[in-house]
Amino acid sequence: MGGVDSVEAVSARGLSLLLRFGFGESTALSLVNSFDITLLGDGALVVSLGERVDSALSRRVHSAFGWLSSPPLPGVLELVPAATSVTLFYSPHELVMADAPVSDLAGWLAGRVRERLATLPETDALPESRLVEIPVCYSGEFGPDVEDVAARLGLSAEELIARHRDAEYFVLQLGFAPGFPYLHGLPKELSVPRRAVPRTVLPAGSVAIANEQSCIYPVAISGGWNLIGRTPLKLFRPGCEPPVLLQPGDRVVFRAISPDEFAGWEESP
Repeated sequence: MGGVDSVEAVSARGLSLLLRFGFGESTALSLVNSFDITLLGDGALVVSLGERVDSALSRRVHSAFGWLSSPPLPGVLELVPAATSVTLFYSPHELVMADAPVSDLAGWLAGRVRERLATLPETDALPESRLVEIPVCYSGEFGPDVEDVAARLGLSAEELIARHRDAEYFVLQLGFAPGFPYLHGLPKELSVPRRAVPRTVLPAGSVAIANEQSCIYPVAISGGWNLIGRTPLKLFRPGCEPPVLLQPGDRVVFRAISPDEFAGWEESP
């Protein structure tokens, strides 16, 4: 396959597509069978690994993120995983210092990405991602939308809570607010649209559902998801390193607790 267009050439044509790297079906070592690399401005590349958000693609994304992170690629300042892609932010100056051709910095870096991903192991060869248990109180004031959502779904409140609690979730990405996790894995029968009128303020720790995902609000903020519970855990901890409890790629399970347990947890140092 030919080389990648230079940044200047891409900009001149108003195109963002750089190239598509494909691995044949016989490639046994690659978890990523095909991927697109596109230019984002003049200092980033987006590696897109698929389109449909599901657990298999999410694991590929976060496996690719880890594989591209260590050892660091030359000139790359930061990697940001999302639901279907990994974005690499790079320094043109550092790429030049790493002997990348000035006329084709993006193409040179894309080649390094291709080489690295070609060695990504099969899914089964990768370690299991971290499992985090989140205590949640689903009762009364902690889940103000439980009764309404259950009625809309034709379930009892107990059935709604049990089905949400018994599922395992995958952190697709963080966004919207510091430490806000988008959780894939909500049972399809619990899919409901967002509220028609968002609330102006939601308590920190609110556990909510909307469409095909669940989430946890890490700070007091406005939002339109349906509130079904609350956790006493602090998801955003600016004094800690890292400052957020959950990371993209983590697996999450919920454990139901009583209001008394919730109050006792809050009083704990």
